[in-house]
Amino acid sequence: MAEIIQRDGTWTFDGDTVRIVPGGKAHPVRQELGEIAVPLEAVAGVSFEPDRKGGRLRLRLRGGACPVLRAADGRLKDGADPYALTVEKDRTGVAEYFVDELRNALLIEQVPDTPVDRFLLPGPTLPVSGGGGDGTASFDGESVRLTWNWKAEESKTAGGASTFPLSRIAAVRWLPAIGLENGFLRFEPVEGPVSAPPKYDPYALDLWGMSKKEYTAVLVAAAVLTRLPEARAALDAPQASPAPAKAAEPAAAPAGDHDALLRRLRELGELHRAGVLTDEEFSTAKQAVLRSM
Repeated sequence: MAEIIQRDGTWTFDGDTVRIVPGGKAHPVRQELGEIAVPLEAVAGVSFEPDRKGGRLRLRLRGGACPVLRAADGRLKDGADPYALTVEKDRTGVAEYFVDELRNALLIEQVPDTPVDRFLLPGPTLPVSGGGGDGTASFDGESVRLTWNWKAEESKTAGGASTFPLSRIAAVRWLPAIGLENGFLRFEPVEGPVSAPPKYDPYALDLWGMSKKEYTAVLVAAAVLTRLPEARAALDAPQASPAPAKAAEPAAAPAGDHDALLRRLRELGELHRAGVLTDEEFSTAKQAVLRSM
């Protein structure tokens, strides 16, 4: 067993699992994420990067294994990275021993460093919330709720908090504020992406980078990502009762014409909102388009 205890956190390896516990003053993302148990099969490599103050212990996961890293898409700062540990100068030897033990285990078990086709870590514990800027996002496993604060635009606050089920979400994207550019947490509805900037988009938080706490929005994105495949499967599943004969059918589109299918979804959404399609007709037509996608 290998263990390294630092003010930044504690890492333990028992031969099968790397257990990561953040320190009391760790970045809000790491604190909110809490203890992480990383199975050996999810590890692609480990390294120790020395510097004059000590160094940094870094765990490299296989591509696609962690929903938080997938949601962050390489944009997490080192302080927010749950798989990086600041090592003090008098513990560099322990860090190097930790690296040797984990590398030996990876070699013995012949764990590949190739990407995986499914998440090997469960993601944030539910319910989860995070964000900042003009509001807060929360997710309970079934619905996303965006609550606006006094800084939000009237186009958002006029309708109150936005709540929508997971089945209405086609994708989620998180981008932190970088320099003078605002970031966002954006949920793309199945009807198609909203063209308005995040500042005015009722499906998005506008992130300004004013505090570290804003980074916690990535945890909401990660939690949604872990459940999106289940939502899509439920949405595409055959219904128990047959659809009415008069239900609207989507116009045929080439199998690879993704843009045409998205346009058709938007058209169906507009017809539904205008009252041309009933709820049942809209649901049936939308399912047919999603199956084509």
